[in-house]
Amino acid sequence: MSAASPAAVAVERGLRARSIDWRGTVFQLLLLASLVLTLAILATLVVDVVQRGWPVFGERGSDFLSSPLSTRPASAGIAQGIAGTALIAVFVALFAFPLGVMTAVYLEEYAPDNRLSRAININIRNLAGVPSVVYGLLGLAVFVPLVQGLAGGTGRNIISASITLGVLVLPIVIITAAEAIRAVPRTLREAGYGVGASRWEVTSRLVLPAAAPGILTGTVLGLSRALGETAPLVVIGASSTYFSSGDQSFLESLFGSFTALPMIVFGWSTRPQDEFRALTAAAIIALLAVTLAANAVAILLRNRYERTW
Repeated sequence: MSAASPAAVAVERGLRARSIDWRGTVFQLLLLASLVLTLAILATLVVDVVQRGWPVFGERGSDFLSSPLSTRPASAGIAQGIAGTALIAVFVALFAFPLGVMTAVYLEEYAPDNRLSRAININIRNLAGVPSVVYGLLGLAVFVPLVQGLAGGTGRNIISASITLGVLVLPIVIITAAEAIRAVPRTLREAGYGVGASRWEVTSRLVLPAAAPGILTGTVLGLSRALGETAPLVVIGASSTYFSSGDQSFLESLFGSFTALPMIVFGWSTRPQDEFRALTAAAIIALLAVTLAANAVAILLRNRYERTW
């Protein structure tokens, strides 16, 4: 075995005698402290909400979930909020999912790589960071008059709210769908073209099925964000107080007064009675359960269909 050169020996000694990276260690400790502080604040808020709201479920049980809004704390419930949130979720998904996925497919598979497409991508990412109240003002100025002109009434209904929230989460759906499509290996596309498939056949039969887990995960996460938004609903004019739904039909409920769980939380938190504070915490627990359920669905979809290339 030949002896190592003096240069190699010097390098080896330098590596062995290398001093501790204090800057990296301090930075890592700061990151860890930030994580611990954030989790501590989150845990404190969750524990406080559960302590305040859980007695409501203990005393009233499912009656709190099935009772309508009321000015009396003893009989007030969140049934109308659950129904409104469920309808909004359905319409947001119907609006944002196909439009977002089609936009992502065009940008990734069909659009040429030029200044226009790059500008569109940059603006979509910028729109994802716009405050939600701005989308509420957009809905009030554009979608509420549009729905009012098409269906009559005030235009402040579930349809206009769903379109507004759909536009809010649309950039998120486009970004996550584009990232999922971009993650599909190019070799898969080349194999499809190699056997004589057209671009549409490669996109619909190879790329989209392979990217489906990421697309579904991003869509569900975007939907969970829409369900927790309050500012756009406040601007549009969702009800946060008692109103009578009566014997309205399904279509009448779509174009009439509506509410949602975030609006109930907002409305009850402004009431002076101490009883409504406990009801507010209980409504927050219900909203957290809905949001966590949506996130759990996203995680299950990701773990079930995730592929490693």
